[in-house]
Amino acid sequence: MVRKANKTDIKRIIDLLHQVNMVHYKIRPDLFKPHTTKYNESELEVMLADNQKPIFVYDDGKIQGYAFCQITEIEGHTLLQDVKTLYIDDICVDEQFRGQHVGKALYEHVYQYAQSIGCHNITLNVWEGNSPALCFYKSMEMKVQKTTMEVIL
Repeated sequence: MVRKANKTDIKRIIDLLHQVNMVHYKIRPDLFKPHTTKYNESELEVMLADNQKPIFVYDDGKIQGYAFCQITEIEGHTLLQDVKTLYIDDICVDEQFRGQHVGKALYEHVYQYAQSIGCHNITLNVWEGNSPALCFYKSMEMKVQKTTMEVIL
């Protein structure tokens, strides 16, 4: 059900990127523009060829969700330990399929993948106000690593 994305998935991924954008737009219209996407088709093609940025899709005859990942490594840093991290850049479950464990399957696949390539941890960001996402990640036993704060001027 969960597999690595390929070029034939791009059109469907774009549809899902629109859904994610509108979630963010509704939470923070001061930051996000409506009716657009984080990546375009040509950017997705480049990402699909980049092993440091794997994209996984949940495919049950129709792509029901995706997980965009980025692998980063810190080596020889003065302050920080050497560490390999899998960052979940974006995860989406089509609104039609939410509550059917698609997100859990994607997350578990990413978790196993991160383990298989020797990652120390998995990280991601959740926008304040996106309570469903926050609850989901907590149910996956994720914990707060750091907090980003702001003041609007």
